[in-house]
Amino acid sequence: MESLYAAVRNGADAVYLGGKLFNARIYASNFDLEKLKEAVLYAHLHGVSVYVTANILVDDAEMNDVIDYIKYLYDINVDAVIIQDIGLSNIVRKIFSELHIHGSTQMTINNLQGVKFLEGLGFTRVVLARETPIEEIEQINKNSSIELENFIHGALCMSYSGQCLMSSLIGGRSGNRGACAGPCRMAYSVVDEEGKLLKGWDKKYVLSPMDLNSLENIEKIIDAGITSLKIEGRMKRPEYVATVVSAYRKAIDYSCSSLSELDKRNVEQIFNRGFTKGLAFGDFGSTFVSKDRPDNRGVYIGKVIKVEKNYVSILLDGEINENDGLEFQLANGEYKGFKSPVNGKNGETVRFNKIGNVLKDSKVYKTSSEKLLREARLSYESLEKFPIDIEIVVKIGERPKIKLRYKDIIVEATGETYVEKGIKIALTKEKIHEQISKLGDTFYYANKCSVSLDDNAYLPLSVLNQLRRDVIDKLNEKIRNSSHRKPINDEVFNQLKFEVFKSKRGNKKSYKKLSISVESLEQFNQLDLNKLDRIYLGFYDNLYEVVNKIKSKDKEVYISTGRVLYQKDLDELRNYISPISQLVDGISVSNLGSLKYFSDSFDLKIHCDTGLNLFNSFSIKFLNNLGISSFTLSPELNLQQIKKITEKVEGNIEGIVYGYLPVMITGNCPMAIVKGCKDDRNCKACKFSKGYGLKDRKDFIFETQRKNGYSVIYNSVPIFVLDSIDKIFAAGINMARLDFTNEIKDISKIQSVLYDYINNLKGYNDLLNFIEEFKSQNNITNGHYFRGVLEVIK
Repeated sequence: MESLYAAVRNGADAVYLGGKLFNARIYASNFDLEKLKEAVLYAHLHGVSVYVTANILVDDAEMNDVIDYIKYLYDINVDAVIIQDIGLSNIVRKIFSELHIHGSTQMTINNLQGVKFLEGLGFTRVVLARETPIEEIEQINKNSSIELENFIHGALCMSYSGQCLMSSLIGGRSGNRGACAGPCRMAYSVVDEEGKLLKGWDKKYVLSPMDLNSLENIEKIIDAGITSLKIEGRMKRPEYVATVVSAYRKAIDYSCSSLSELDKRNVEQIFNRGFTKGLAFGDFGSTFVSKDRPDNRGVYIGKVIKVEKNYVSILLDGEINENDGLEFQLANGEYKGFKSPVNGKNGETVRFNKIGNVLKDSKVYKTSSEKLLREARLSYESLEKFPIDIEIVVKIGERPKIKLRYKDIIVEATGETYVEKGIKIALTKEKIHEQISKLGDTFYYANKCSVSLDDNAYLPLSVLNQLRRDVIDKLNEKIRNSSHRKPINDEVFNQLKFEVFKSKRGNKKSYKKLSISVESLEQFNQLDLNKLDRIYLGFYDNLYEVVNKIKSKDKEVYISTGRVLYQKDLDELRNYISPISQLVDGISVSNLGSLKYFSDSFDLKIHCDTGLNLFNSFSIKFLNNLGISSFTLSPELNLQQIKKITEKVEGNIEGIVYGYLPVMITGNCPMAIVKGCKDDRNCKACKFSKGYGLKDRKDFIFETQRKNGYSVIYNSVPIFVLDSIDKIFAAGINMARLDFTNEIKDISKIQSVLYDYINNLKGYNDLLNFIEEFKSQNNITNGHYFRGVLEVIK
């Protein structure tokens, strides 16, 4: 609650927060149900909105519980829910028609088409991908009417949100389930195509972004059409929230030029990993990534000018106070932090006991300021109370009545017990005033208290206390429901829920197919077109000839589109596809914006790929209703979950059985900081654009590839479940997919062996012989087929 108080008291117009379950920060100190209720009351008393996150992928078995939870949120009058899962959002819109839905940044909405798609579904706001360029935002705003929200300050994900599987595939903690372990904050060594270390790039934090700071660009962001400016603060201390919110409130109200140097320094002091303007404003490489350390670096405060046997002297470039956090770099490159034992002013030299092997001329940083923390706490620690006027009538022979007035809100309550005539004891106005004014555990104080009392009237004090509690509860309910939403009674709710959850059995496909995805013409040339049922083309060279060749074999062909496409990319792709639109069967999309754009542009089948994070049957049934019947399921599902989904849905359900899965989709190029690139204008000619990799502490190498405006980081080992292909088909998958990304070797062999087995041309022993040979030469993973990502957060 303290962080909530800090945000509200320092000028936030809205707060976003999470409950104990179903949110993307499951390890944060989230709000239980009663605290959520209290939070809504406190915020609404201050005229502040409350948005609650339900921004994870939801399993079929959880959907009922999630909807019950959102019913609770509806009943306590939260102003909006923030959602990632497209299936969940569709249900919420059907049941809670008056509840505002905000599209989470986890939905990877980065273009006008994605915004229009959500607008059409009844979303009232979308949180854009953090990477969305300011020029793109301007165009989105001009051509849509939905509210736009953008992150303006705080920690950044390296990957486009919703497109990161790194934590999930490495350690089973899924970012899409709120359990990210933060592998982007770990050190990696940069290696070349042969796995050799690049000099000077051993154990660097090449995936760790600096913190976003938009103070200098706040006016441009507002002018571009951003309605809501979002500060990341759910994993931060209340003092951080107070300091940062206060600075942005001032910048928004009076312009950035109104900020003093102290204001800016305080924002830097409270926490920073170094600051970046973000990809949206052109930062890239060294201006985006903090390669030397992933944690708080504080502010420069001086340097070591003398090192003695037991003491060290520092020339100060700013003020320090006793118990401030200080830090300097040791001779071995590590950082050593300690509490300042002394006070000191700018220009003074301070001397204290030597800590570690510190060197002369080492820079000294102040990582925390006791004075700043104390000032921040003062801004929110004293709990503000609000005046109410009270009228109470106590008449013999009647039940007591009480009326409260707060601003223009009036509430009344009547007691259950009749007032009696006292024989030995009677109430006094003073005693009634005392009891009714006991508001210590509420957000109110009695401004005026009018008591109308018959002589010799008597009531137990417990009745007065209950009357006070009852009328305060009514007032709280009125204040919470500032939006005046209509209540949904249990009977109506259960009926709506029944309609949503009733389902007919899916149209299960009995046939088994093989699909193959390739990224280059060279890979395509390795394929035997007689031994596949569908092919996804992820390249655009010689498309006409390639497509004709495929169709001559009477095979399905789909054009793959990227995970992240801006308007110019969409238009460019349309130009590639138009000449062959009468030849191809369909288009594969990995983004809601792409889905809308290509559905509107061509009369072709749409295949929904892994970037859409299809995690439950409700998402697929929603897409079925849009006329889509071909899907690749989320690679984070296990076989049990897959079986439950396939029993309820229709269409081709595909699962990836071989391939190096993308673990990150990044706007920034991991190699940009190595090469010194300031932007991505020369990526196509860059030797670092393909084949280089990042080696982790266990010596696994994650290969990187720069594509059209974004980078893909692939898993260090391929998913390889050919030995479980029968179990996968038994779970309801009817199309097994081979994903070829950068490899050439083994393409034809993997294809031939699996196709022959699926089509009963060869037996299991032939398949098994190849599997044993492949495993003897390669490390592999089963992905999530036999584990999944649910248990981590239960």
